[in-house]
Amino acid sequence: MDLMQIVAVVVFVVAMVAIMSEKVHRALVAIVGAMILLVVHVVTFDQAMSHVDFNTLGVLLGMMLFVAVVKLSGIFEYLAIKCARLAKGNPWHVMVLFVCLTALLSALLDNVTTVLLIGPMTITVCRLLDIDAVPFFLAEIMASNIGGTATLIGDPPNIMIGSAAGYSFVDFVLYDTPAALLSLAVMLALFYLLFGRKLHVDDAHKDALAGLDEREQIKNPVLLRQSVVMIALVVVGFMAHGSLGIESCVVALTAAGVLMLISGERIEEALAHVEWTTLVFFAGLFIIVGALSEVGVIGMLAQALIDVTGGSTFVAMLVLLFASAIISSFLDNIPFVATMIPILLSMEATGMDVAPLWWAVSLGACLGGNGTLIGASANVVMSDISRKNGHVITFAHFFKVGFPTMLATVAVSAIYLIVRFPPM
Repeated sequence: MDLMQIVAVVVFVVAMVAIMSEKVHRALVAIVGAMILLVVHVVTFDQAMSHVDFNTLGVLLGMMLFVAVVKLSGIFEYLAIKCARLAKGNPWHVMVLFVCLTALLSALLDNVTTVLLIGPMTITVCRLLDIDAVPFFLAEIMASNIGGTATLIGDPPNIMIGSAAGYSFVDFVLYDTPAALLSLAVMLALFYLLFGRKLHVDDAHKDALAGLDEREQIKNPVLLRQSVVMIALVVVGFMAHGSLGIESCVVALTAAGVLMLISGERIEEALAHVEWTTLVFFAGLFIIVGALSEVGVIGMLAQALIDVTGGSTFVAMLVLLFASAIISSFLDNIPFVATMIPILLSMEATGMDVAPLWWAVSLGACLGGNGTLIGASANVVMSDISRKNGHVITFAHFFKVGFPTMLATVAVSAIYLIVRFPPM
């Protein structure tokens, strides 16, 4: 490794340690790390900016503004009480409902948009039942990443793979969705063992819930109707943005602007609810990880993974699945997948059947997001929502639950791939 590669690796490792220690705010760690890389010329300003995913930042900003206006209608309180009443106040049944809803929305929208919608509902229902919200947030984070794995539009790596390999929305449903459903079932089983049997609601809170009328939670019926229409349009927009030739951030920012315009809500109030520290954190992290890619470190890792497989498609499939998952737990999966794409295309050009490898990278990169608190955008966003409402999710706490869950779902995916693509 040359000097620039060593500096990039050191900055990345120190930043990860600092983030895990939680002694310094992760946004400050990310931005200082990024500035060090710029000051010592590991990357130029233009190179750094090229690695900042402004589409992701735009989706985050747009949906934060959108949700800030939508929640003024009372829709989240309405849905929270409705779900709790359907579950008859049983906290495990509430968790299952929320997990299934989160996974479904993540498959149709994207992870970040989903957790921004689900987070306020979770806070409301947990306050109603007087139960700890952290297990619910953890379950929803896992479900959002698993649900995002299922479709072409659920997670950015799938969009990239679909574009490079020529796979359609239907292809992802046929190949990734079964693995995602199996993973979701495994995740629910693990969470039942970890939390399900410990969740209890006393009779007083159940009786109080039974006496609530969810319709009374609607604060602004006109805004509610506007919000429902706009949410439906957002779903359609996210599903069709590729065909329309527009980025997903355009959908999110347009939805936010239109809703604020037709509702008459003040933009200053919406901007006050934006998680600016989350946006700063992602901007800095994109630059730090981008520097690893720029100096060739990620490319070296990816090439080493290919070298150890000995040219066997079956071995390469399993190695890529687990390696993609573990690497994506700590690194942003977008630059990793971006590095893997030309390698897989080169292997395909030699006549090798790389179809199993595309699906292995897709499943590994997406499911790997559950490994750590910084493994996926949704994790960071949901943990910030949780922290703002008095429920702190530490890196260590998330790791103890998330990493074993990630390994279990990846193991299930490995069995699925072996059945789907048996060794010749």
